[in-house]
Amino acid sequence: MRFTISREKLQEGLAAVAPAVPSKTTLPVLSNLLVQTTEKGIRISGTDLDIAVSTEVTADVESAGAITIPARKLSEIARELPPAPVKISASGDQRITLECGRSKFKLLGLPKSEFPSFPAVHFDKAIRIPSGDLQKLISHTAFAASTEESRPILNGVLWELRAEHMRMVATNGHRLAKMDVPVKMTGPNADLIIPPKALEQIRRLFPAEEELEVAQGENHLGFRSPFTAVYTRLIEGPYPSYDQVIPKENDKVALLDKSAFASALKRMSVVASDQTHRIRLSFNAGMVKFSVSTPDLGEAQDELPARFTGDPLDIGFNAAYLLEILRYMPTDEIRMTFKAPERAATIEPEGWADPSKYLALLMPLRLVD
Repeated sequence: MRFTISREKLQEGLAAVAPAVPSKTTLPVLSNLLVQTTEKGIRISGTDLDIAVSTEVTADVESAGAITIPARKLSEIARELPPAPVKISASGDQRITLECGRSKFKLLGLPKSEFPSFPAVHFDKAIRIPSGDLQKLISHTAFAASTEESRPILNGVLWELRAEHMRMVATNGHRLAKMDVPVKMTGPNADLIIPPKALEQIRRLFPAEEELEVAQGENHLGFRSPFTAVYTRLIEGPYPSYDQVIPKENDKVALLDKSAFASALKRMSVVASDQTHRIRLSFNAGMVKFSVSTPDLGEAQDELPARFTGDPLDIGFNAAYLLEILRYMPTDEIRMTFKAPERAATIEPEGWADPSKYLALLMPLRLVD
């Protein structure tokens, strides 16, 4: 195998694939990237057996072939190379030579035969969706997924595909984020549970203006554009019935300026408990009052104007969770609804012109007087 590639194209390909390479593994070949020549250049692939990423970049190929190269060392070398064409060649004994300007490196690779094959996903029955719509769903919901191992199903994001819309839902049992985007799709309805790590690669790698092909294998999902493909293992099992926890009867409504609300929460968080992050919010006709009391730290109060309708309400929240939800709200003003101090609150963008529907839910914390 022998080819010449620009330093920029090599760095671009490595940056796309490197996050799929595990930092620690008992299988040495997983620490390597598969580099194989194609008609247009080279294809670089990496996998941790749960997620696989491959991307094609242009190069001048002199002789065809394939080899696996240590990912971390190749990335570190590429980052330090001078701005000159990079010549890479591999011989039958798995030795790789890399030359750029006056620099020359020799690395030891592993044969292509040891690299795991990608999941069997057939794109002849793929559905096509706008990448931008998928990006929007991922960026507004995936943050709410659980990171605890006790309930593996909540470590995934539910993706519902329907003829007229697609929806993503993520929750960790304390907070929930749900978004609907209208789309026209052909093919059967599907409910898929995807690891957030895979969704992050999809959000990072595919430009918003591209159209993606999405196809399902036995227990894998594949996403493909003209040059890049991402495969992910699906999480198996029924997703919790999230609709049952979304309140339908919240009759108290607060309209708040998002940035002012977030600033006050950050100020109060300084003296909130490191364990619970609990902050008391007291809503009345024209005001929301913030108060925190932590025995070993001290106390804090603040207040903001708010348009509030309903009976006065005192409710406690985890400020860290609430701040994270606010970070993904797409409008300058938010709408919060409540029923009672022990019932779930909803947060929605107020005055959003987008046809998408977005809602977050947050369970309250018990107030201690």
